Amino acid sequence: MLDTKEQFDNVISQCREVFEKKLKDYGPSWRILRPESVTDQIFIKASRIRSLEIKEVQMVDEGIKPEFMAIVNYGVIGLIQLERGFADTTDLSLEEALSLYDKHIIAAKELMYAKNHDYDEAWRGMRLSSYTDFILMKIYRAKQIESNQGKTLVSEGVDANYMDMINYALFGLIQLEYGKQS
Repeated sequence: MLDTKEQFDNVISQCREVFEKKLKDYGPSWRILRPESVTDQIFIKASRIRSLEIKEVQMVDEGIKPEFMAIVNYGVIGLIQLERGFADTTDLSLEEALSLYDKHIIAAKELMYAKNHDYDEAWRGMRLSSYTDFILMKIYRAKQIESNQGKTLVSEGVDANYMDMINYALFGLIQLEYGKQS
């Protein structure tokens, strides 16, 4: 059995491959998105996962796995947009976009390793549907913070919520790829 780090690296590699291919197809067209729009895009993806989990029937031939991958990739895009601000043009080269992707996915992975140490891999005992619900909760938190112009009294910011969304989606991908291992 692969260990957690290998499993994370494997699913991250799959997400990055999709990100890179879409970057080649569309360029960094996402640079025009304001962070609120990125949050809404993640909301659409998480809502579809929840809908499929509840209905157990899908009408579009794309399953849950591509939606979790999209949450990872849009979460990274959100972190890039928070760091760089949105643009009126596609102002990044392919290499710059991939470098920023790598920087933020490494930060998310390091956060997961730290939390995983403290929580002792408790996420492995969770249901797939809980990852979806937690992502949706983080989205609503991000939306509230965005409505407050980024100000919080005691809570982490939108960036921390994007990081958690990325990691919950990665947990879901690991469970889909390797099965539940509790």
